[in-house]
Amino acid sequence: MRITDINLHWERVINTMSEALLIISQEGRILSVNRSFEEMTGYLSNEVCGQPCTLLECQACEMALNNTGDGWCKLFAPDQPEMRRCRCAIRKKDGTYLPALKNASVLKDEDGTMLGAVETLTDLSEIDRLDRKVATLSRQLDENSGYGGIIGGSDEMKSVFALIEKAAQSDAPIIIFGESGTGKELVARAIHEQGNRRREPYVQLNCAALNEALLESELFGHVKGSFTGAFRDRTGRFEAAHKGDLFLDEIGDIPLSIQIKLLRVLETRQFERVGENRPVAVDVRIITATNRNLLELIDQKRFREDLYFRINVIPIHLPPLRKRRTDIPVLANNFIHLLKLRTDKPIRGLTREALNRFMDYRWPGNVREMKSALEYAFTVSDKETIDVDHLPPQMLAEPRVTAGAPEGIRRFDATAQRDALIDALKATGGNQTQAARLLGVNRVTVWNRMRKYGIDLKREVRP
Repeated sequence: MRITDINLHWERVINTMSEALLIISQEGRILSVNRSFEEMTGYLSNEVCGQPCTLLECQACEMALNNTGDGWCKLFAPDQPEMRRCRCAIRKKDGTYLPALKNASVLKDEDGTMLGAVETLTDLSEIDRLDRKVATLSRQLDENSGYGGIIGGSDEMKSVFALIEKAAQSDAPIIIFGESGTGKELVARAIHEQGNRRREPYVQLNCAALNEALLESELFGHVKGSFTGAFRDRTGRFEAAHKGDLFLDEIGDIPLSIQIKLLRVLETRQFERVGENRPVAVDVRIITATNRNLLELIDQKRFREDLYFRINVIPIHLPPLRKRRTDIPVLANNFIHLLKLRTDKPIRGLTREALNRFMDYRWPGNVREMKSALEYAFTVSDKETIDVDHLPPQMLAEPRVTAGAPEGIRRFDATAQRDALIDALKATGGNQTQAARLLGVNRVTVWNRMRKYGIDLKREVRP
């Protein structure tokens, strides 16, 4: 097809466009529109041609009009770019407004004289609808959230939220106590985002995941050649968190040698990189967390008492899920909403029997275990509601134990926990990370339970 052929069929070409197209004169009158414009606005071509473009009541255009009274648009001013783009709302024939993306470009002849403008309108109503849906869902989630995604409306959590708000305004060290899976990292993040340092760095480190040498390097950094494998200088977490917050998770697992150096940093606000004796000044607020009893570790000479009193200035105790059972339905509904959006499965919620099981279950892995349980249920369920038979095996096998249960029942519960761990390890071929995922706990918890119950992988899991 030649250019002359295209020119002959130009009207047919523009009518195939999905975007609305308008040609505007320099005086601001509509000269021509395509078929998509008619479908999008409800106006026929003969109803708008010759009319001023202000007929569409585009707010973006109204703001661009000159104040001289001649009706000329700023688009035609000499110092303006030849192409403009904006998001706007145009008035349709029926009086409603259509959200649209407008592209406008000036038309000139060969001599550069302005002839008018061409505009295209892209319908954004579907995108606008999806934006409103996301905003509504976000509001629904926020209504049940205290800070930073921490969900709960129980009296216990309201007390935690109030303490978070007060602690965030202080520069004093904060320590968060709580069982595994209670959301200690969310509380630390919320403290940072509510505090005076929220515009500065937020750096976190899991102290249980590294050996002594690596942990020292991660905390304080090192210089090139300070040890085997130190091929270049490395910035530590303290230095990276300067003027901000440093969150040290699992503080109870830090070796004694590192505890001494950490105490020195807290007292002097200075540290030395590994392999260097030059002190580096640092301004960091410390937030720590642990699921262990630090006082017991002090009695066992595994945690320094002076460090304990240094970090335990503002303690925040997160209650386990079994002690805030009124939050269980709210948590479950929020996780179901999120999983429904992620998986696009038409699952509405829990059956009464499944909800009763959620309320009676001990939740040893707390909120993290609940999330994992619902992810499991979403995977196996092919119905619109989650029933008891869609729940993970450990929820069905473990006895229902409440606070104040007789010692014999608690011993039986420990046996069930040991058996569930062995089953998970067998199902994953001894892989502790995958077993932790099945149980809804972290890998450190699996390792601690294996040590607590004397589980030997070779003898009991890999015969």
